[in-house]
Amino acid sequence: MPALRTVKNIIHALEKAEGVGAHVRRSIGVRAARNFTPFLMLDHFASGGPGGFPQHPHSGQETITYIMKGAMAHEDFTGSKGILYSGDLQFMTAGKGVVHSEMPIPNEDGSPTVGLQLWVDLPEHLKDVEPRYRDLRAWEIPEVVQQDGRLRIKVISGKGYGIESIKELAYTPVNYYHYQMKPGSHFRQELQNDFNYFLYVLKGNSLVLNNDTQAKQHHNLFFDVDGDAVEGVNPESGEDVEFVIIGGQKLDQEIVQNGPFVATSKDGIKKAFVDYQYAQNGFENLRSWKSLISNGVSEEMIQGPLDGNLEKREQTKNAYLAKHKNHENDEL
Repeated sequence: MPALRTVKNIIHALEKAEGVGAHVRRSIGVRAARNFTPFLMLDHFASGGPGGFPQHPHSGQETITYIMKGAMAHEDFTGSKGILYSGDLQFMTAGKGVVHSEMPIPNEDGSPTVGLQLWVDLPEHLKDVEPRYRDLRAWEIPEVVQQDGRLRIKVISGKGYGIESIKELAYTPVNYYHYQMKPGSHFRQELQNDFNYFLYVLKGNSLVLNNDTQAKQHHNLFFDVDGDAVEGVNPESGEDVEFVIIGGQKLDQEIVQNGPFVATSKDGIKKAFVDYQYAQNGFENLRSWKSLISNGVSEEMIQGPLDGNLEKREQTKNAYLAKHKNHENDEL
């Protein structure tokens, strides 16, 4: 049996204000975990009402946004725009530079939109690539169900339990698994040797990792590189548990970061600030772009330029599922 990776650090993600009216629990990008290559930041966010993350820049990195409750509108100065609903993800490559807005769509019950946003470093030779997006819809994500439904795993990116995700999601290779465990269940996740991994607990306090480590709600557990797998148990006496396991290929390069700008040297950071300030070398679109959603999202925007009609979404989902069902039948 492969050796299990040991937990080398645990960080409790404390809540703080961020953006405009949003709250985040940050467990990567804080003093205790400044960088965990290739990861730069992890925010467990909650954003309600008109508050959110109005227009702001990024460069030299990728972001992965996972919506778990509610919906989030997004747009950027390349003309890309749309809505992420519950279960959707967006893989965004900022590359040489992008300016975008991310704003929640108010929920009828007044509850906040909740999700995870992960910032991932780019290899040095890819930091000047053109910006790009890949929206991953909820129905595109394969799900494993085992142990009479007590164990569920969404294989967002990578391989798990004999299932493989859609490929070509990001430049920096990332594994991303969303686990849900009922009491009396157990799991074992195989890991890649050249990847760093962490486990962030979204819900519950009864998960036990590797027979000896308690994983509690809002804790981020960082693994050493001394094994090929991690396993855990949610005992019969436990409660419902939900968490993500995320890994990324380690990058052998310097990380110099100032807010949303990431480079491999101080000179690279200075250049990013100047380029953003003068709208040049990748930021030219900033000269003529005006944000649609930074002051809030209206129903007219949802049905119009944001292309967020729910009936159309359901039709797209059904067409996708029918196509892939037919494809599976052809292979039998």
